[in-house]
Amino acid sequence: MLQGLSGNLRGGALMALAAVLFAAEALAIRFMNQRGIPVEVQVFARSIGQLLWVAPLVAASGLAVFRTRRPGLHVLRGCSSLLTWGLYYASFGPLDLATATVLSFTNVMFTTLLAGPVLGEKVDRWRWAGTVAGFIGVAVMLRPGTTVSMLGVALALGSAATWCGITLSSRVLAQTEGNTTIMAWVGLVTTAGVAPFAVAARVPLGLFDAAFLTGFALFTPGIIWLLTSAYRYGEASAIAPFQYLRLVVVAAFGWAIFAEVPDGWTWAGAAVILSGALVITVAEARKRQSR
Repeated sequence: MLQGLSGNLRGGALMALAAVLFAAEALAIRFMNQRGIPVEVQVFARSIGQLLWVAPLVAASGLAVFRTRRPGLHVLRGCSSLLTWGLYYASFGPLDLATATVLSFTNVMFTTLLAGPVLGEKVDRWRWAGTVAGFIGVAVMLRPGTTVSMLGVALALGSAATWCGITLSSRVLAQTEGNTTIMAWVGLVTTAGVAPFAVAARVPLGLFDAAFLTGFALFTPGIIWLLTSAYRYGEASAIAPFQYLRLVVVAAFGWAIFAEVPDGWTWAGAAVILSGALVITVAEARKRQSR
């Protein structure tokens, strides 16, 4: 269906679909939280799903898919994913869907702060402006007298901060490692890391909950596949903004299903955060294309 489209249109369509799956993930997390499925079990399912996605490739090539000269960096990448998933999933407990989603976009601000000292990248004025704007937006959302859960905010911002480990380590690994190797290591490290916590937190699951959890495990790794494919076909500066469509989907379903309506100040802060994230995303994409 996408074959007849230009590169940017195809990439934009894939990015938009990834945004919809991101939103579906958030809705699934909220639903599982209400069903009493522990976050640890949710993350374990997500990790197992990651391994299942690369299982055919592992079966074809054997353990060679795990061959690497950078095992330590792969472990760091996996641990970053584990922390990010755990904190992100937990943030949907005390926060409404829209607020948790908006705060997750601050990951680009944290990445900008660390890109210079960690990777030695030169951060231009546009990325700095977007970063400052993003944190101003957070301050607006957390104004005195707000009813937003501070625990939820801490979890969401913690997830955004650990997301930097994913972004920065992936940039380094992508120079020498294939996507299959990276995904296989992520699945291995996250599954091994969360398994003890999932066992300790496990609760009896009915047939419906078990089936729902299985479906969740199988579709969530597809988000990364869609993102990777989108950037393969389209120019980053043209397609990156499509990822922010997930806020529209999440907010709409949050209102329709869970009757969640953030107040005006929350939306004002969200607008500032999204503007800053968009400026950083486009500026970074154009910088990469100019190299």
